[in-house]
Amino acid sequence: MPADRTDGEGTTTSTRRVVQELRDNPRAKVLIIGGGINGVGTFRDLALQGIDVALVERGDYCQGASGASSHMIHGGIRYLENGEFRLVRESVVERNALLRIAPHYVKPLQTTIPIYTTFSGILSAPMRFLTHRQGKQVERGAVLIKAGLTMYDFFSRDGGNVPRHSFVGRKKALAAMPDVRKDIKYAATYFDASVHNPERLTLDVLRDGKLANPSARAANYVSAVGTSDDGVQLRDELTGETFTFQADVVVNATGAWTDRTNATLGEDTRFMGGTKGSHIVLDHPELLKACNGTEIFFEHVDGRIVLIYPMGDRVLVGTTDIDVDVDEQAVCTDEEIDYFFELIGHVFPDIKVTNDDIVYSFSGVRPLPRHDETQPGFVSRDYRIEKREEKLGDRKVTTLSLVGGKWTTFRALSEHLADETLAALGAARKTSTAGVAIGGGTDFPTDEAAERAWIRKAVRPGVDEARVEVLLTRYGTRATDVIDYLTEGPDRVLNSTQELSTRELAYMVENEQVGHLIDVLIRRTSLAFRGLVTGELLAELADTLAPLLGWDAARSAAEIKLAEKVLADAHRVHVKNLTP
Repeated sequence: MPADRTDGEGTTTSTRRVVQELRDNPRAKVLIIGGGINGVGTFRDLALQGIDVALVERGDYCQGASGASSHMIHGGIRYLENGEFRLVRESVVERNALLRIAPHYVKPLQTTIPIYTTFSGILSAPMRFLTHRQGKQVERGAVLIKAGLTMYDFFSRDGGNVPRHSFVGRKKALAAMPDVRKDIKYAATYFDASVHNPERLTLDVLRDGKLANPSARAANYVSAVGTSDDGVQLRDELTGETFTFQADVVVNATGAWTDRTNATLGEDTRFMGGTKGSHIVLDHPELLKACNGTEIFFEHVDGRIVLIYPMGDRVLVGTTDIDVDVDEQAVCTDEEIDYFFELIGHVFPDIKVTNDDIVYSFSGVRPLPRHDETQPGFVSRDYRIEKREEKLGDRKVTTLSLVGGKWTTFRALSEHLADETLAALGAARKTSTAGVAIGGGTDFPTDEAAERAWIRKAVRPGVDEARVEVLLTRYGTRATDVIDYLTEGPDRVLNSTQELSTRELAYMVENEQVGHLIDVLIRRTSLAFRGLVTGELLAELADTLAPLLGWDAARSAAEIKLAEKVLADAHRVHVKNLTP
């Protein structure tokens, strides 16, 4: 990527290459606004159909709700109680498929439900099903959970290879998890899936789209700011420059901000009613050990379904479901943290957790439909597509607004949204994405022995097994491309972390549209998520990125300050050794 020039104040003054591609050819058949997983998935699908498609994202890819999920790929067992059988079926089919087509990021997840009663909830469950209201809180007992898991197994049969659920009594439950509450009566175990790197999976899907169709273009840090007779007005958020872009179909995939985006496009809609979900990440070896390698998924005392989720050497705890104003930044509050500590104590009463154990927190706004008086927990997680026609000058433009959607179903949703787009264009589908491997999931090793063999084979001079292992985790089998790039020039592992090198950062800049230093910490790596950001790392990243992105000293300092501010304000992380 050609370096951006900067003026004396360290502000980028030239357009970036990805934006220049849009400016040089300011027209496409389709313009997608929104670079979360659903917008990116639709981009890939349309690119595979040979459609001239462009995508813009006002921040970084996967920066919104897509990057603030519970990191689960799941069928949604609790949706059965809401009567959303179509969604559950689609979700388990897509979960099973993602385990096959994206095995580098999507892994089987053993999940355990601790159960403290036998018959409780049998009478209240039908009322929740009929009214979609919580009513008087009654804990779900073994009989009700057994019925739900049996139905869940039935939905999971189609194309699935995950084990069926199992039940054990108190003695075996305590043997497996000695720290659990001693009044436990049963433990139910079933399997879903996890996605430890949702941001990187999003980038992989995006790259597949660009590789499939040379005319497909995508740019982050570009926002839609209005319309004119000539088209949609776009603004490069890194330079402030604006330009007009024309398309026959505009796809609004901006999640909880769909109504705001439609207003920018001149349409008054009231489709959305998103809710905030927060999480904390803990460095707590005792709690990690207590989980015994399984996600603890259970009903808290307020009826909210919550989770304690071991991820590597960290523990993820979530989530809340709170109505919010989308114009306010979603952050994890003190009250939510207290709630998380309470739910941990509900299952593991003797394990103490404090604020000092938190290494990261995050919040996102779910793209839920407007729900008025319906309680947040009962709002449908299904999706729909709203179609409108309008005129920009003498041209007719179709606008498709995505309402709802969840991570697990992004491929099927994207295919549906692409089909609606193709219909508006009068074009036919050429191929399906069903069963098509995603990026670095192609030929990914199928077990630990195969993985070790792959790592040994990929070793090169200057790239040892430990480094290859990091790259395989980060890129899947696309790590071979990265390793080739690393060996084509001088490289040095950073002093502040063994997980990055100077030349890998160059690869990210050239191939992954890094706009800010914070992008590397949160969405190109998991360093922030795991609480591994230090002042030394920030300084070394800034020094390495500066010549690659054309930053002068002032811009580099500003990028460090921005990273510190984002980590502190949005993630409650105060970096050690803060810069003066």
